[in-house]
Amino acid sequence: MDISYEAQAVPLRQSEVKNKLLNRLPSEDFARIAPDLTFERLPRGVKIARAGAPIEHIYFLNWGVGSVIMRTPLGHSVEAGLFGADGYVPTSAMSNNSRSPADVEIQIEADAYRMSFSNFRNWMNSDTAFPKIIMAAIEAFLIQVSYTAVSNAIHSVNERLARWLLMCDDRIPGHEISITHEYLSLMLAVRRASVTDALHILEGKGFIRGDRGRITIVNRSQLEAYAHDAYGRTEEAYRKLMDAL
Repeated sequence: MDISYEAQAVPLRQSEVKNKLLNRLPSEDFARIAPDLTFERLPRGVKIARAGAPIEHIYFLNWGVGSVIMRTPLGHSVEAGLFGADGYVPTSAMSNNSRSPADVEIQIEADAYRMSFSNFRNWMNSDTAFPKIIMAAIEAFLIQVSYTAVSNAIHSVNERLARWLLMCDDRIPGHEISITHEYLSLMLAVRRASVTDALHILEGKGFIRGDRGRITIVNRSQLEAYAHDAYGRTEEAYRKLMDAL
């Protein structure tokens, strides 16, 4: 699946950028970095990084959702982390690791600004606010990954699905999520039948509505309540880390 590139005929304005990290840059820092950013449209299913492959570009999403997917030597896969306009990928570029340890795949159609790996490393060594913001984003993402591991161990499939839908809803406009049962089974590391049962339960309670590869959240507040402590901790940590910058 191809990535769509769009040339920037005029200088990029910070007000046009929806990525939360790029938006937190002081205006003078953003003006310095902007020439190294290129706009892209990212269709669902495209891999923007592959495990073991060289990292060519760093992506800052404006809209949409992607997943960091870990695969075992025997081919088993599970989502380790989820991202949108709140972060950047591949995260390993922060430590000057030039190869991605995981697959990074777009699961809900997105658009983003990309930066070459070499330019990213240059800006990480700069006197701008860029390194500090990236480090805060990494800490937030590690908290999310850690809490995902906890959730996988202690929460029911229904609660984990509620958490996942809420996290997607945080990162897209509107409340409609385009996703298949097969993909959800990969994200939650459960059988497709378990996903189908969980969706029926959430729909029966009036939290969501499902229709041919689309899930619409119709009562977010009750879905949050149903998720209990599966949702909210990582979101609170992200807010605190960003507010402290």
